[in-house]
Amino acid sequence: MTTARLYAKGKVLGYMRAQRNQNTKQVLLRVEGVQTIQDAEFYLGKRVAYVYKAERAILGSKIRVMWGRISRPHGNSGVVKVIFKNSVPPKTFGARARVMLYPSRI
Repeated sequence: MTTARLYAKGKVLGYMRAQRNQNTKQVLLRVEGVQTIQDAEFYLGKRVAYVYKAERAILGSKIRVMWGRISRPHGNSGVVKVIFKNSVPPKTFGARARVMLYPSRI
């Protein structure tokens, strides 16, 4: 029996930034299979989880999660802006993130 994946795959591109300033809580994310701004509209408001492993175990688990929310599209190519609760470290650039398919807006 195969398990169904309840999230879409995404890749962290980098911080949302200007020429001289960068916001470490706001990240640009490319969602797999999203090519246009119309495709990106479906993901607005969805939760994003960056899952990583840490050195020290807390409550018996070394796996940790940073949560964010997709706020708006960025440009015309389907990239979206994600606002995380806490600052995201630069090691996340190029890493995978999970775009959860909730909350639903349908």
